[in-house]
Amino acid sequence: MSDIDSFKFSDAGRTRCDEIIARYPDGRQQSAVIPLLDLAQRECGGWLPTAALEHVAECLGMAKIRVLEVASFYSMFNLEPVGKNFIQLCRTTPCWLRGSDDLRDVAKEVTGCALGQTSDDGVFTVVEVECLGACCNAPMVQINDEYYEDLTAENFRKVLEAFKRGETPESGSQAGRSGSAPTDGLTSLTGMGAD
Repeated sequence: MSDIDSFKFSDAGRTRCDEIIARYPDGRQQSAVIPLLDLAQRECGGWLPTAALEHVAECLGMAKIRVLEVASFYSMFNLEPVGKNFIQLCRTTPCWLRGSDDLRDVAKEVTGCALGQTSDDGVFTVVEVECLGACCNAPMVQINDEYYEDLTAENFRKVLEAFKRGETPESGSQAGRSGSAPTDGLTSLTGMGAD
């Protein structure tokens, strides 16, 4: 695991930390470990160095190993530095059947890094993950905190090229549908009132 020398929450982070801990009943403050790890990861640029894990343990009065156990169990926590844009390619069956292999190829071409790697310029990290929960809008990827759904090789290339230019493209369906509505329009409940 990579490391930085020290970590303490920023003033705003410490205030947020106290607010999170206050949500839990007395004697159950350690239940705040996941939201505090998320807060620390955001303050560390997308990953959790040992110093951040130790600081979360201090804040919660937990053994450091228990915090590491939580951080290493959940895939949402990164124990190594990641690029500015953390791309998670869903590879579960619905996404795979609808073209996630093509998305992987586009990601490699546009970002210049293979799966599990960070681009030389630090702009992208690309990883494969299991289900991200948007199967109706497959294939999809998560980039940082946003979902990009209904992807094709072409529209995914446009999304990545926008990130490469420093822009943040609109998230959600890239096919223009609302939520997971049928792509061919409504098939039921198409009118109001009784017939």
